[in-house]
Amino acid sequence: MEVEINNKIYKVIIIRKKIKNVYFRITDDLEIQVSASRLIPSMEIKNLIIKNVKAIKKLIDIKERELESNKYFYYLGNKYNIIYDNTAKPYFENDNIHVRNEDKLAKFYKEEVKRIFTKRVNDIKNDFKNLPNFTLKFRKMKTRWGVCNYKDNIITLNTELLKKEATLLDYVIIHELCHFYHHDHSKSFWQEVSIHYPYYKMARKMLRDI
Repeated sequence: MEVEINNKIYKVIIIRKKIKNVYFRITDDLEIQVSASRLIPSMEIKNLIIKNVKAIKKLIDIKERELESNKYFYYLGNKYNIIYDNTAKPYFENDNIHVRNEDKLAKFYKEEVKRIFTKRVNDIKNDFKNLPNFTLKFRKMKTRWGVCNYKDNIITLNTELLKKEATLLDYVIIHELCHFYHHDHSKSFWQEVSIHYPYYKMARKMLRDI
């Protein structure tokens, strides 16, 4: 079975199970996999796909982004082809990054987050006065680039920032450090941000794709 979504043809794979509901997922081959009861006719399944086409298109978009992300390595605003070989330590060569396997690449990414983020924070905080002693943390976040917990003196940076240009990382760090002075996004807060990062409006616009 095949269906057309946004002028593209997608193959539909139906898996029959002892279940009451119908479930959709997108495979790595960009096929629509449907889990359904043996009692539901194939034509009804096709009608359900058409009825839920917006939700399925969203699943397809998510899968395409996931596949794209796995194909390339994004690092400080640059995109590198991933070359898997027997190299002992990951290294960059022209538009490529050489690495032994996915686990080594993930470890390298994590190490670079800690190294680069820590260095940038230590450099930037020297431009601020009377900052409290704070703890720096890193984690992947879906809706925020950074968080300042001024009550517990913790700044958390989104690990996805390593994929962005270094200047955008600097903006997020400055943004969160300014929250130690101003706990909201008042006019005074943005005035403080502008002192350290005059082009903050441009940075905010570039980071709105999270």
